[in-house]
Amino acid sequence: MATVRVNGVEVAYERVGQGPPLVFVHGAGLDGRMWQPQLAGLADEFTVVAWDEPGAGRSSDVPSGFGLADYARCLAAVIDDLRLGPAHVAGLSWGGTVVLELWRLRPELVRALVLADAYAGWKGSLPPEEVRARVDGVRRMLAAPPEHFDPTLPGLFAGDPPAQFVPLLTAMANDVRPHSLGTQLFVMAEADQRDLLPEITVPTLLVWGELDARSPLDVAHSFEEAIPDPTLVVLPGTGHVSNLEQPERFSQAVREFCRAHA
Repeated sequence: MATVRVNGVEVAYERVGQGPPLVFVHGAGLDGRMWQPQLAGLADEFTVVAWDEPGAGRSSDVPSGFGLADYARCLAAVIDDLRLGPAHVAGLSWGGTVVLELWRLRPELVRALVLADAYAGWKGSLPPEEVRARVDGVRRMLAAPPEHFDPTLPGLFAGDPPAQFVPLLTAMANDVRPHSLGTQLFVMAEADQRDLLPEITVPTLLVWGELDARSPLDVAHSFEEAIPDPTLVVLPGTGHVSNLEQPERFSQAVREFCRAHA
């Protein structure tokens, strides 16, 4: 593990392998451990990095008033700390929102984008009534007594979670900090990055689960229409956390795309 400090916030990240930098950004209620299959499977060709965003995993808590730009600046500090130049940057779900904000603030750090089951913010990708329902659900979750706090969001997989990853998912859920999760989700609820999508000038891969119930395939098609010349890969029979539900197919799609744009 390595760490970098940004305005008093300590950000932890794991780094394995050698080659062009490939940085993975996890979703809400998770941490860098969600990328274990990609860390193991892609390190033969890339310097693979998985951060724990502020408030998650081994990183320090999020300060009061922490916003989307703050997450993006912390991610930029991780890429700067690698000293390897611009990186392929991949984000899943909420991680995709953070990655898009990184492109807005520090485009020179991005060689290519991988947006997996992502959002241009909830406000930018979902109907208003769906955003309201999700926000209400988050408020109920955070209001529960500590002994009943359950950070598991609905609809993460097309079916049951893959059995081999259930212990990992349980460990990550046990480590979720309610304040941090609330910060992530409320920031995502207000984010609307639709203005940013037509301005993307780097190669962009969209990887989507065919049966994603949280960021439906319609969202992928809206990205496909707005972003100049993206590549869309749809993983059949797969839900929202596509990198764990179909790790080999997910990693192969990322490998082929990043190799083509090294």
